[in-house]
Amino acid sequence: MKWFQNFMRGRYGVDQLSFAILVLYFIVTMIGMIMQNSMITYLSTILIVWCWFRILSRKTYKRSAENTLYLQKTYPIRMWFRKKKNRFQDRKTHKYYKCPSCKQELRVPKGKGEITITCPKCHTKFDKRT
Repeated sequence: MKWFQNFMRGRYGVDQLSFAILVLYFIVTMIGMIMQNSMITYLSTILIVWCWFRILSRKTYKRSAENTLYLQKTYPIRMWFRKKKNRFQDRKTHKYYKCPSCKQELRVPKGKGEITITCPKCHTKFDKRT
């Protein structure tokens, strides 16, 4: 195991972009197996080579810059999924409403009856039943 540690010393390793490429590789490989298309097989080979190139690279500053760019570009998508996940987890304890004037999404506790909600963004007050 010492030889592997020595081999990996100074290399970039796995990050979010490498993991995303690996997931994409598995998806493309499954599609290629179903469709039995050689072009899809070549694409999956390119993806796995690119993934291993990133993992074994010694130019950590370049790989880090690529990962940062990937995270910046995928931020809105990741936040959309995170918001959906949080809403699903809160479904039994909280209710979500939109402010009628500014469309800000507001979270209020369930089971409080008729309440007056004040929007923190535009300070509009409106009544809703929780």
